[in-house]
This record gives sequence, C-alpha cells and structure tokens, in this order.
Amino acid sequence: MKRRRYELTDFEWSIIEPLLPNKPRGVPRVDDRKVLNGIYWRLRTGAPWAEIPERYGPATTCYNRFVRWRKLGVWDRVFNAITAAYDGDIQMIDSSSIRVHQHGANAKKGGQTAPGDAPDARCMGRSRGGLTTKIHALVDANGLPIALKLTPGQAHDGRSATDMLGAMGQGQILLADRAYDSDALRQSLKDRGAWACIKPMPNRVNIPSFSPFLYRYRNLVERFFSKLKHFRAVATRFEKHPENYLALVKLAAIQIWLRFYESVT
Repeated sequence: MKRRRYELTDFEWSIIEPLLPNKPRGVPRVDDRKVLNGIYWRLRTGAPWAEIPERYGPATTCYNRFVRWRKLGVWDRVFNAITAAYDGDIQMIDSSSIRVHQHGANAKKGGQTAPGDAPDARCMGRSRGGLTTKIHALVDANGLPIALKLTPGQAHDGRSATDMLGAMGQGQILLADRAYDSDALRQSLKDRGAWACIKPMPNRVNIPSFSPFLYRYRNLVERFFSKLKHFRAVATRFEKHPENYLALVKLAAIQIWLRFYESVT
C-alpha cells in the first residue's frame, strides 16, 4: 500500500520499532506503527487530536499512548538513542520563541496547569509577541539536535544554557550569538577544555578571542529551527502541559535525525 504523506518511511520505522516498549502479554494493542503515524500526522498538521483520521485508529488511542509513553520516558529514550552518534567537535546553541495559542494558554480546573498556576510553571511568559514559549536547542556540526529544553518566553538565553552544555569536553567548540556572551559561561567551558566562539557584546572592554570564520557555521542551528517549524504543532504551541509540548518537539527532532540518516545511507 502506498505510503501517505507525513507517515514514517520503512527506514524510519526500522530504526524506531526496536526502541519502543515490547508487550508480549495481555490484550494486543493497536498497531504501534499505525498509532505513531497518527501522532506524526497531528504533529505535522497542527490539527486537534480529535481530528486524527480513522485510518490511524481511534484518536483517543493516539493521544493516550502519546501521553502514556511520554510519562514512561519512551520518547526521551528514543531521542537519546538516535542522537547518541552526534558529531560533537563543533556545537551551536540558540533559542526560538513560539507563540502560545489561546487553547494552550487555558487549562481545566484541577489539572496540572490550572488557570491559577503561574505561567512560568507552564514554560509560558510574556514577551513582545504576547504569551510565548522558548525552545532552546543545542545542535551538532551537522545541525542535528543534541539537547532540547523549554523556558518561558522572557527567559535569558545565556542563563538558560547552563544545564545544556554538560556533554561538552576537551577540544570542542561552542558557537553562539551575543545573548550567550558572559564570563561565567566562557569560564565554564574553559574549565572543561572547550572553547567558546561567542560573538562578544559591543560594550566589552576586554574582548575575548573570536573567530568570524567559525562563527559563520552558526547558521546550522537556525536551519534546524526552520526545519522544526515545518511541524505545525511545534510552530504554534497548542499543548497546555509543557511536558507534552517538549515531547512533540523531540518527536519532530527524531524525524529530522532519521531523515538525515536516510539521506546518507
């Protein structure tokens, strides 16, 4: 049968299938590939969960399995397994602000994100564009994501990057724009044997070493965000719970990785 648009290719499925939970006992569940195709259909179109086509099984099954596997850490394990072979010589970090849809900004009473909750707890914040969420991404030398996180839209990029750079070590280089220019971040990388090629702020008195030649490659992280926003459920945040939204971001990143793998095999 001909593969429909947005569905996983045979190559992509061959990589993902061994990483999914195995259920040898109990009532057989709806086919994993069919359900995952339904999740990716929703991820690419940005349509409400309830509008997932019947060919992918019940819409409630797609949503419930997405949430259940997120809680079990399945999507994190798949992401970590697929990204384990990243090229770490040069890494780039940046963020992108995502507009929160009005359906994502509201939540039912008694839920994890009730209306009275602080927006920061939901990784939402007020910025010039209104209520936004920031996606922070660390990518490798091929522009493929290594680490992803969410913060409220008004969060400072440099301070938000601190816990994303733990894997950087001897001989590696970090490329970043002026938002990450701080002595503390530079020293943290230096202590690990890495070098920060960060564009210095114009008001610096002591200008640190900087390579304009290497800095040109920072566009790879911007290209990653461009690819990420092809997934409409990422380009606009409809999810109320930040954990669900981050899981969708990781599922989109997984497919970006798999397409890269498929293109070089």
